[in-house]
Amino acid sequence: MTMATRQLPERALPSWQRAVLKVGSNLLAADGGGLTPRYAEGLAAFIHASHAAGRQVVLVSSGAVAAGRALMREHAAPGVDLAARQALAALGQAPMIALWQGLSERPVAQVLLTHDDLRNRRRYLNARATLRELLALGVLPVVNENDTVAVDELKLGDNDNLAAIVAALVDADLLLIASDVDALYSADPRRDPQAQPLGHVPELTPEVIAMASGSGTAVGTGGMRTKLEAAAKAANAGIPTALFSGRDPGTVGALAQGLLRGTLIDVARNRMQARKYWLRHAPAGSGRIRVDAGATRALLGGRASLLPGGIVAVSGEFHRGDLVEIVDGADRPIARGLCQYSAVDVMRLAGRHSREIGQLLGYSYGAEIVHRDDLATLVNPEATAGGMDA
Repeated sequence: MTMATRQLPERALPSWQRAVLKVGSNLLAADGGGLTPRYAEGLAAFIHASHAAGRQVVLVSSGAVAAGRALMREHAAPGVDLAARQALAALGQAPMIALWQGLSERPVAQVLLTHDDLRNRRRYLNARATLRELLALGVLPVVNENDTVAVDELKLGDNDNLAAIVAALVDADLLLIASDVDALYSADPRRDPQAQPLGHVPELTPEVIAMASGSGTAVGTGGMRTKLEAAAKAANAGIPTALFSGRDPGTVGALAQGLLRGTLIDVARNRMQARKYWLRHAPAGSGRIRVDAGATRALLGGRASLLPGGIVAVSGEFHRGDLVEIVDGADRPIARGLCQYSAVDVMRLAGRHSREIGQLLGYSYGAEIVHRDDLATLVNPEATAGGMDA
């Protein structure tokens, strides 16, 4: 047991029946080489104990790129380009799934998701239905970003935020993030010997987020900041987050007893409506609609739809039903929503009255470009996690 773990008192985990467990590359390729069961075994035992107690677990696992790099070490230097990293991800998916299947008493199902799957409402709901059906069948779903084809995901390499989105996707009661550190600290413990672990975070304030640091390992691509971003997303969906060391056997073993040695991050005060949550946090496409000052005030005032008269300009390509970003005159994001019309149609309708839609297009899907029920506003235009509200 590490010194930091001894400093952390045990606290009861929130009651849960369904959890998402995120495991990072630093636990699966702990020595910077190929995949190893060294730490995965303890986490698999926790999953087994949870199943035995009648609970459900969705596993979000990194490690594919690290596994692929180990298999092709002579061809894969740390600075390889994106295409090579995508090839390594494709190569490493099989051994990563094989690792978990070898440690699981239940069948393992691989589920690969991309930003498009999470941005498109229909595909989002399909993914939700698939994961729920897998859980109902008693299968262990192992989720990962589809790094092989999804450029944005591989550049970000951020399975922490993916885990938060999956937690909301399956209506989880708890998000568990296993890391190579014991907890959130008051400062970076690698640089500040006076840094203290925080056992409980009732609210993710800017001061708390400022304590986070970047990734500290060669194989990991996330860091404490991305974990806090994920916790903020989960909190807004009413899901608490537990951060803990996946390398400490005592810590992992205590989880099966309902005890946490790490950091518990509480939920937001009010649980978001699931649809509004998805609109705020699903990855945005390239489509943007710029609106005038009047439309900005109306949208930020709440419960207003976006009408064609307030639209100034359109950029990017999008189709009917796509998730678009709405920006003000200074190009600051103020809202997100599902557009009733394509980019070409919206450009033709910009600045016109709703009653002209049928005449201009020859058809009409309604008076609103984005209906208020399909729109979520952003209180803080700069916020990307935790700062969004209706």
